[in-house]
Amino acid sequence: MTGAIPGPCDVGLAAQAKARPCPSRKWTLVASILASSLSFIDGSVVNVALPAIGADLHARASGLQWIVNGYLLPLSALLLLGGAVGDKFGRRRLFLLGIALFGLASALCALAPSLELLIVGRALQGIASAMLMPNSLALLGAAFAGEARGRAIGTWAAAGAVAGAVGPLLGGWLVEAVGWRFIFLVNLPLCAGALWLGWRHVAESREERSAPLDALGVAVATLGLGAVTWGLTLLSGGGSGEEGWLATGAGAAALLAFLGIEKRRGDRAIMPLALFGTASFAGLSLLTFFLYAALGGLFVALPFVLIELRGYSPVAAGAALLPLPAVIALGSRLMGRVAARTGPRRPLTLGPLIVAAGFALAARIGGGGSYWTTVMPAVLVIAIGMAGAVAPLTTAVMASVDRDHVGTANGFNSAVARTGGLIATALLGSVLAARGTALAEAFAIASYVAAGAAATAGLAALSLLKPREIRTPDTP
Repeated sequence: MTGAIPGPCDVGLAAQAKARPCPSRKWTLVASILASSLSFIDGSVVNVALPAIGADLHARASGLQWIVNGYLLPLSALLLLGGAVGDKFGRRRLFLLGIALFGLASALCALAPSLELLIVGRALQGIASAMLMPNSLALLGAAFAGEARGRAIGTWAAAGAVAGAVGPLLGGWLVEAVGWRFIFLVNLPLCAGALWLGWRHVAESREERSAPLDALGVAVATLGLGAVTWGLTLLSGGGSGEEGWLATGAGAAALLAFLGIEKRRGDRAIMPLALFGTASFAGLSLLTFFLYAALGGLFVALPFVLIELRGYSPVAAGAALLPLPAVIALGSRLMGRVAARTGPRRPLTLGPLIVAAGFALAARIGGGGSYWTTVMPAVLVIAIGMAGAVAPLTTAVMASVDRDHVGTANGFNSAVARTGGLIATALLGSVLAARGTALAEAFAIASYVAAGAAATAGLAALSLLKPREIRTPDTP
C-alpha cells in the first residue's frame, strides 16, 4: 500500500457519491482506471530504482527516504482534502487538474538534474494523487448505481492490483534498459489518455450542499506529519539527534493541535472525532496503521536489499514481489465472503498474525540462500495474511460508523494506511545507509520490527473490535 496495491478503503470512497447521468459510463471507468494507475504504479515503481537513483544523484540514505516520502507525505495529508474540494467545486474538475499536475510533475522528475528537484517533483506527484484518487472513485459512484456500481468498483480494484504488480517489473526493466528517468516518462502517455477521456466522456458532479473546507486543520496536520517525518528520518539515518528529537516533538505537538482544531469544528472537521466514538473504529484505525506500516517498509526495503546485497537485477527484484499483489487479488474476494458470514474480527486477527509470521521469515533473506528458500516463503506468507485482511478491513470500516460518516471513514482509513507507510519509510535510514553484513543485520532487525507491528495490528483487532458495534448488511 502503500502505493503498490489499492489502500484498504480506497474502494469505499465511491460508495457515497450520488448517481447522476453520465455521457459514457464505460469511458468514465476507463478514465478512472488510467488515472488511478498513475498512483498505484508510481507508488511501487520507484522502489526498485532507488539504488540507481542514489548512485546517479549521489544521494545518501536520508535522500533515498525522501524520494519515497516526498510522495507519501502530501498524499497522506491531503487525501481527505482532495475529496472535499472535489465535492465542493466539481469532481471532474479536480480529477482533470490532478492528472495534468501529475504529468507535469512526472516530467520534472524525469528531467531533474539534482536530488532536491527530484524530491520537489515527487511532492507534486503526491499532491496530484491526492486530487485525482478520491475524485476518480467519486466519479465512478456518480456514474454507476446498484449492482453496476459494485462491478465497476471491483473492476477498478482489480486493475489497481494489476498495476501494482506490473509497476516493479516495468520499473526494473526500464532501469536496466534505458535508465531510471524513464520510469517517470512512462506516466506521460497514461496522463494524456486519461485527460482526453476525462475531458470528452466524463460528466461533472458535485455535492449540492458541502461543508466549508477545513483548511486550517489540513495545514496543521500537514506540518505535523512533515515535522515528524523529518525528525524520524534524521534519527534513523544517524543525523543530528538533537535536531531530530526537536522536529519529532514539534510535529507531535502540531498533531495534538490538529486534534484540538478538529474537536472545535465538530462534524465540519476534515476528520470528525465522532468517528472514534466506538472502540471498533479506533481498533480498525490502529490495525490499519501498524499493518500498512509493516507492508510499506517491505516495499521499500526488500528491493533495496535484493539489489544491493543479493545482486539481483532491478527486474528480478521487482518480480520477487509479484506473489504479494497476485495472492491478495485472488484471495480478497473469498475472504470478503468469509468475513460476511463470520464477522470481521476473526480474519482481522488471524490475517495480521500470519503477516507477522511472514516478516519473521523475511529476517533470513539477508543471510543468503536461493529465492525459493528465503524470499518466496516470506513474501507468500505475508501475501496470504494480507489477503485475509484487506477485504474484511474495508467492510468493517464501512460498517463501524453511521451511514452519514461512511465516506469520511473510508477516506480517513486510506490516509492512515499511507501514513503508516510514510512513518515506516522514515524509520528505514539504518537499512538504506548500511552495506554488506551490516545491511543484512539491519534488514533482519527491520523485519522483526515489522513482525511486531503486524502482530500489534492483529491484537488491536482481537481486543478492540466489538461485534455489536459493527453493522451487518441487514442492520438499519
